[in-house]
Amino acid sequence: MSEQDNLQEADGKEELLVSTEELENKNETTESQTETTENQVEETNNEENDDQVISEIEESNAEDAEDEGSMDRHIIVKKDYEKMSLEELADELENLVNTEKAQALKTHVEELRGEFKSKFSTLLDEKKEEFLNEGGNEIDFFYSSPIQKRFKDSIKEYRTKITSHYKNIEKSLKENLEERLEIIEEIKGLINVEENINTTYKHFKELQERWRIAGPIPRDKYNNAWNSYHHHVEIFYDFLHLNRDLRDLDFKHNLEQKLKIIERAEEMAVDEDLNRAFRELQVLHKMWKEELGPVDKEHREDIWKRFKTATKKIHDRRQAYFNELDKVYENNLEIKHGIIEKINSLYEGGAKSHGDWQKKIKELEILRNEFFNAGKVPIKVNEATWSKFKTAVRNFNRKKNAFYKDLKKDQYENLQKKLDLIKIAEDNKDSDDFDVTTPLMKKIQNDWKNVGHVPRKNSDKIWNQFKTACNHYFNKLHEAKNEADKEGFEAYNGKVKLIEEIKALELSGEKEADLKTIKTYIDKWKTIGNVPSNKRYIEGKFNKTLDNCFKNLKLNKTEAELIKFENKLEVLNNSNDSRHLDNERSFISKKIKEAKSEINQLENNLQFFTNVDESNPLVKEVIDNIQKHKDTLALWQTKLRKIKELY
Repeated sequence: MSEQDNLQEADGKEELLVSTEELENKNETTESQTETTENQVEETNNEENDDQVISEIEESNAEDAEDEGSMDRHIIVKKDYEKMSLEELADELENLVNTEKAQALKTHVEELRGEFKSKFSTLLDEKKEEFLNEGGNEIDFFYSSPIQKRFKDSIKEYRTKITSHYKNIEKSLKENLEERLEIIEEIKGLINVEENINTTYKHFKELQERWRIAGPIPRDKYNNAWNSYHHHVEIFYDFLHLNRDLRDLDFKHNLEQKLKIIERAEEMAVDEDLNRAFRELQVLHKMWKEELGPVDKEHREDIWKRFKTATKKIHDRRQAYFNELDKVYENNLEIKHGIIEKINSLYEGGAKSHGDWQKKIKELEILRNEFFNAGKVPIKVNEATWSKFKTAVRNFNRKKNAFYKDLKKDQYENLQKKLDLIKIAEDNKDSDDFDVTTPLMKKIQNDWKNVGHVPRKNSDKIWNQFKTACNHYFNKLHEAKNEADKEGFEAYNGKVKLIEEIKALELSGEKEADLKTIKTYIDKWKTIGNVPSNKRYIEGKFNKTLDNCFKNLKLNKTEAELIKFENKLEVLNNSNDSRHLDNERSFISKKIKEAKSEINQLENNLQFFTNVDESNPLVKEVIDNIQKHKDTLALWQTKLRKIKELY
């Protein structure tokens, strides 16, 4: 059979796309050495771990191939959405949708939507509570917000963009796959073309260039398409009647480049930056597979094993690093679980006052910061841990909100009580029955102080309303009193002037003449008239001024007291209020009883001193004290007789 016939038979047996397993079992060429199926199975078992490493890299590269050119790989920083208000969340989503590629926003949009939904639900509960507290029917409750509409519009815009993006991607991936399948078909067709070898080779190189720039294809077709491509490229090299120098030149070039890739991989195997090493390893595998063709058969297995060995070293070191990292993450997980338990304890204990809740809110903020600073946790539990944390914080906020809802309920009840007091104040503000209304107005003022807090939005308004009504009444009361006390104020001003005259008086030194002069001033005082009740302190000033005058006259204390008392009695008698005289009579009667009691007590004490001369200091002090109280008693009895004379 001719070599051309061999090519046709081999081509007839090939499928368009072939799997790795199929490639191991068919199309052995005349130059390859035959190996038994048992040896292949044994080798596969020995290298199972190596193949798994290669599969991971190929899967990652397949994912990159699908996304190539369709998505920016830069990281969009996530902000602390839980700290944001509804408006800030809406602004953030709007900004991301307008400035970033939709395909890069999935996790951001999901977290923003979850946080917005949670916060808006809380707001909705508060609005509903207010609506019901104000007398609304639950079935009639409705609340919408411009912020909610703006957020929903941004979500809608995101969905439109992401749908459009994936439709375009799907179309592009499909077209690129068709292009690559056509290239494979054309490479297969080259072995049947009867033309100058140089022309065929040039055509082959053009197909390779087309393949290189063909663009990304669906992930699930990536490995199969590349395996098929490489398979038919190798057939082209192995079976095509080609100028050996030209073929060997290609093999040599590919071998040199693959050895460089191996050397670089071996260098990266000892690189301290394992993440960088692994990223570059992915690039090296992509270059090996996508940019370089086959090498001579005698080198194929050796260089591939060498490359796999370097790959596994990097993978093993990276895996060991991640194992250590997992220990750190597990420790971080324990810390975060502890923080979550503390948050649960915060809200389970509750609080009974605004001050207590404010303390707990500060404690929660400290725990939140500790949680965010605790570090990463294993990725498999990251979502669950974050969910538990958010649930704990949400439960805390719900209990806090429930407290403030109850507080608001009390405040609305207090509001109604104060509105009732306002009605009483406004109904009575124009009353002229001062004796009845004044105690009532004072009572509702005191009740107002004891009612408690009302919603802040109503506080200033109702206070001003209540204060206005009360001020209106008391201003009217003061005006009425001022009018009634007009003469009293004139009398007050006259008495102030008279006191100043007495203070400036220069006595002659003649007791009788000076006493007569002082009595003249006392008579003037009596004729001036009564002063307002809140100005009666002027009587005390007058008596003090008289005391200074009597002191200069060296007047007997009893006589001076009686002169002042007679003046006082006349003032009380002219006040047109018998209660003043009654109060004075009761006061004097009380003083008489006290004086008699003191005298009796002192006289009883004196009986204990037997066989003691009156010249004894102690006895003398008691006797003098008894006499002093008897003089005081006599004065009070004289004052009482004078009051009785008025009755």
